[in-house]
Amino acid sequence: MREPGRPAGVGVIGAGNISTQYLSSLVRFPEVEVRFVADVEPGRAAAQAAAFGIAAHGTPDELLARDDIDVVLNLTVPAAHAEVSRSIIDAGKHVWSEKPLALDRDSAEGLLSAARAAGLRVACAPDSVIGAGVQTALRAIARGDIGVPLTATTMVQMPGPEAWHPNPEFLYAVGAGPVLDLGPYYLSTLAQVFGPATRVQAVSSTASATRRIGSGPRAGVVFPVEVPTHHAALIEFGHGRSAQSTFSFQHALPRSGFVEVNGTEGTISLPDPNNFDGDSTLWRYGHDQPVTIPAVGARDGRGMGVVDLVRAIRGGSHERASGRLAAHVLDVLLAIGEAAVSGMPVPISSTFPAVPPLPEEWDPVALSG
Repeated sequence: MREPGRPAGVGVIGAGNISTQYLSSLVRFPEVEVRFVADVEPGRAAAQAAAFGIAAHGTPDELLARDDIDVVLNLTVPAAHAEVSRSIIDAGKHVWSEKPLALDRDSAEGLLSAARAAGLRVACAPDSVIGAGVQTALRAIARGDIGVPLTATTMVQMPGPEAWHPNPEFLYAVGAGPVLDLGPYYLSTLAQVFGPATRVQAVSSTASATRRIGSGPRAGVVFPVEVPTHHAALIEFGHGRSAQSTFSFQHALPRSGFVEVNGTEGTISLPDPNNFDGDSTLWRYGHDQPVTIPAVGARDGRGMGVVDLVRAIRGGSHERASGRLAAHVLDVLLAIGEAAVSGMPVPISSTFPAVPPLPEEWDPVALSG
């Protein structure tokens, strides 16, 4: 990482749908500078570079050969995450990966081991959980607003992303589905509240063997469903704490962003962990009316985690969206699928370093001290 006071050089591999959200934010953050956009389809890289005023574009190999890139964003499809992240590490650069970190535990652990041996960092989405909405709720829990957290309920239900996504096949392929596509938002939040999970039980189902694209130039195309499209899980944490979580692509009535945490003194309803904003609502025993807790803090969109990573590297601290946290979340999500298949509880042994909530004044748009 180059010296403090100068922006960290950033490259992007993968110029697909999600890259627009990242680039829209990253070009506004003074501590990072996007210097190269890469894609296996050069035309897509060129279009994104032109849209956001980025000077250079080309292939992933061309990006990795540059010596002015410190952090590379891996925005490829889930099946390519582990391979692409390993190539980034081999090129001597820090990694920010879209979720999931990998498709299996061994690949995730291999990435973290390779990065540690090379003196590099791996961080992973979602960074929405470091936005003002979830962080405000975490600060409320940390200061004791609900007493000691005991249980939680999370729920995300929808008909499926093929209604709006122009190329949704990868979301129904191995490595995705509702549990690996949406689960990281909810499990990352629960992990911040309860710490590492210890055991999982689950059931699953699949509503249809095929889906049909509903919009865009490929509307009407039928494609196969390779993974379950509904999971209901009971997740256990230490000291008898637990969460009930539903992840579904087979509900005609959409419900998303439902996260409630219950404690010895009350209950708090969190905002959607897939968003960076949103107020929380607090109910306390002995009080008739709930209290709204307005969100305070940064709400600047995807890419905030890249700034947190850069600051953590320069300051010698733990990044909040760490690869170790992402590996634990992956472990839990894979265990949900395994428990559903076996009908038996699956123990969880992985862990991650705890980090405190962000201070209210944390701001990716302002230069840090």
